[in-house]
Amino acid sequence: MAQPIRTGFIGLNPDSHWAATAHLPALASLGDTYEVVGVANSTPESGRKTAEALGLAHAFASPADLVASDQIDLVVVTVKVPLHLELVTLALEAGKHVYCEWPLGNGLDEARQLTELAERQGVVAVAGTQARAALEIVHLKQLIADGYVGKVLSTSVIGSGGNWANTTSADLYYLFDAANGATMLDIPMGHTLAAMRDVLGEFGALEAVLRSNFDTVTVTDTGESKPKTAADQILVQGTMASGTACSIHYRGGTSRGTNLLWEINGTEGDIQVTAELGHAQMVQLTVRGARGEDTELADLMPDPALYEGRPEFPGARNVAGVYALLAEDIRTGTRTAPDFRDAMELHGVLDKIARSAKRSM
Repeated sequence: MAQPIRTGFIGLNPDSHWAATAHLPALASLGDTYEVVGVANSTPESGRKTAEALGLAHAFASPADLVASDQIDLVVVTVKVPLHLELVTLALEAGKHVYCEWPLGNGLDEARQLTELAERQGVVAVAGTQARAALEIVHLKQLIADGYVGKVLSTSVIGSGGNWANTTSADLYYLFDAANGATMLDIPMGHTLAAMRDVLGEFGALEAVLRSNFDTVTVTDTGESKPKTAADQILVQGTMASGTACSIHYRGGTSRGTNLLWEINGTEGDIQVTAELGHAQMVQLTVRGARGEDTELADLMPDPALYEGRPEFPGARNVAGVYALLAEDIRTGTRTAPDFRDAMELHGVLDKIARSAKRSM
């Protein structure tokens, strides 16, 4: 039996945030494929508390100590986006395999730097665009490839970001500052575009408008009003590289209607994907379709047996899918998991959207 992949986290709190709610259950669902052995947080004290709470063997005083340790095979970076470049660079220069949360970097230039470094180092470097590993997205990709809708004529998406309206908590205020690279365009829309690329291929010519209904945001913890520079309305239209017509609208906050609606329309049929939030990477997706003589949409979900033994929380289930691919890549030399070059190309799509929006102002 292969030895577990010894994993160290940079940024792990045992009772909150994404690493605890998604990554830890994901790794636990994969049996002894991985072993979480260490952590490094913003302070040595925080790291010690996490290690004690989770029973980890090592609490490293700093990220530099963690990546230098011969007890670590894989470094997982789950901190805020502005710190990704520095911390992922440390891990790569130490020759470690890396799993970095999406967005990979704060913009295209940082993503390119990290991609080039990872490829020079020859390690497995994965970005957490986990919607690509969702059972529903993998199934949807196969439906399209098998010709369920015939020739794809158009695709359209409406999504709600949840955040990015006019209120926030103090902990999430950084999302509302565009300089941090963690906007609605970067996070929920970026994750959804990653899934769209897998299902329908590359994007072609795109034109975009970014607008804000709110220039300030109320911090609910304190009642303060703070500046908001992240757009709360994102409108994109154009084509996929195949020529398929494409339209996307993301809006801040939530709607009383459908908060994720993705339609794919073709010569032979139609498919509709819906969810309770526009974060395709972390919500339960429902797939329905109709074709031929059908007059109503019907269930098109994956085989229920595929969900057995996987985490109930869709976010953790999807992250587990990425970790399963990552383990295979580390052990066999394949490249099946969403890697840094994939992430860099996705950053390129977002950069194209942002540049188009600037031209439209």
